[in-house]
Amino acid sequence: MKISSQLKVTGDEYEGFYSCGLSMINSRTMTGFKADDEDVQRSDNGLVLSVIKKTDEETGAVHVQTVVENKGTKPCTLEMLDSFVIEDIEGDTLHRFTSFWSAEGRHKTDRLSDLNLEYSWSHLAYRIEKYGNTGSMPVRRYFPFAAIEDSRTGKFTAVQLYSPASWQIEVIIRNDEKVTLAGGIADRDFGHFTKTVSPGETVYAPKAVVAEGSSLEEVCDKLVRSQHPAVSPVDDQMGITFNEYCATWGDPSEENMIKIADKLEGHGIQYLVMDSGWYLDKGAFWWEYSGNWDVNKERFPNGLKPVTDYIRSKGMIPGIWYEFETAGMKSRVYNDEEMLIKKDGVPLTVGGRRFLDLEKENVQAFLKKYVIDALKENGFGYIKVDYNDTIGTGCDGPDGMGENLRQKVLKTQDFFRQMVKEIPELVIENCSSGGHRLEPSMMELSSMASFSDAHEIPALPIIAANLHYLVKPSQNQIWAVFRATDSDDRLYYSLCAAFLGRMGLSGDINDLTDAQWKIIDESIAFYKEAADIIKNGSTIVNISEPGSYNDPHGGQLVIRKYKDRALYVYHRFAGSEDIESFMEAHKDKIGKKPGSCIKSFGKAGADFSAEAFISYT
Repeated sequence: MKISSQLKVTGDEYEGFYSCGLSMINSRTMTGFKADDEDVQRSDNGLVLSVIKKTDEETGAVHVQTVVENKGTKPCTLEMLDSFVIEDIEGDTLHRFTSFWSAEGRHKTDRLSDLNLEYSWSHLAYRIEKYGNTGSMPVRRYFPFAAIEDSRTGKFTAVQLYSPASWQIEVIIRNDEKVTLAGGIADRDFGHFTKTVSPGETVYAPKAVVAEGSSLEEVCDKLVRSQHPAVSPVDDQMGITFNEYCATWGDPSEENMIKIADKLEGHGIQYLVMDSGWYLDKGAFWWEYSGNWDVNKERFPNGLKPVTDYIRSKGMIPGIWYEFETAGMKSRVYNDEEMLIKKDGVPLTVGGRRFLDLEKENVQAFLKKYVIDALKENGFGYIKVDYNDTIGTGCDGPDGMGENLRQKVLKTQDFFRQMVKEIPELVIENCSSGGHRLEPSMMELSSMASFSDAHEIPALPIIAANLHYLVKPSQNQIWAVFRATDSDDRLYYSLCAAFLGRMGLSGDINDLTDAQWKIIDESIAFYKEAADIIKNGSTIVNISEPGSYNDPHGGQLVIRKYKDRALYVYHRFAGSEDIESFMEAHKDKIGKKPGSCIKSFGKAGADFSAEAFISYT
């Protein structure tokens, strides 16, 4: 497998053969480079392009870091910088994962011929499929991932890009059937990127990880295992979270937080998280006041510290919600132009939201006071960092809009690091309207993430299962929301979904019957028995063919194995069958039957019910 990189300098000739506007690959910039060795190239104007490769000891995947240094005497402006270029891949099928709000991680498979990616009769004209994302929500439309399958040999070559801002991936066919995969920062054509590199300056492209395997499950498992998150030292036991949002709907108070803590005591919950609304005026909508981080005295007359002390007295770690990168239309920050990101000289406004400019010292001081210092003073050990809209193409600054945007987002990542530096045991939850930041560079700065905002819809377990291909289940918080009106089948459906990642609970905490609590307690006990499989295992079977997220049909089975045990999680949709019939119908994918059962939960006895069990392999 040959892994290299490319860049394009403004003013240099673009490649021909109908590629201009589609790709900047193979420009005259690259013909001006001479190789020092396999991974270092130098140009006549002093640019040095290096590709640093490191093999992951556990997985065999290759971590790739592209670096550009200007060792010349004049500034040089880039309009394309790839993280990776992988050439001569044998394959005929492209695997991707699409993503929209509450519909994250849908697997998309295309034959290259169906994408019109077949070489031309002259073997000269380019055929290119280019996709990606522009904006500060990197997992919107697509995840930064690609896999090429060779259906003739069963070999997969896959790559995952670590990019928190605009990115692109290109699938290129030209001379023959062999495929080139290239990707990195969204270029000038795709993401309005230009970057002037001064003499002595160094630029790092987003990291990428490349893996090979004999199935999609295997190659994705290697990529996911190659992620190395900075998990809090207190978050090493797969602890369960209760978030009160689906209980109060943005209306937390001292009274109801204490009441919730009383209800949860003794049920094995590690984190009790207070979500949005603790800062706003009475009767207002939480969305409009984000950016005002003064505690609402009507809701919390004694401040937040007595609440966090009470939560800790009940054996739980208190958490709090912030969306500190944005300002709602009724917050005082909304009209403070000296704190805001601008586009075309005016504050960038999206759906009643504006964005703080974390490159500015006054913004850093503001967030230090209202976030870091407030967490310390009030005794919070957990922060849910939300982010509910996107900057889009880019913003004002010294370089192209796309690069200006990227620098803003990198400052957000620096602030994540600063929080942990000042509060070493802090647990960070990465959230962006659910799953819009489920990419590995953000995940490596977090203990866990919200998997989606699909809390109570039929697609709940489908999204949870699909994310096994992309995110560590040990980091992926699956929300199981319970209602006082829920039947047993509905509780099984929601709670079994939580076994596909980190268990996160919410809902009608004060109105449940004893029988409902019994089911929830049984699910918690089962989850704790399965926790080491969820955390350390590999997903070896992931069968889900629902057709529609809104109207799913059939069934879904996920099998995750660790050492001599396996976790089976089965969900039924419309027109479904029992688990025995389902497993018989898919025995070619499942392989040998499970061994003796260790523990079970739920009952998949009807459509939209679920069950799970742990067995010996």
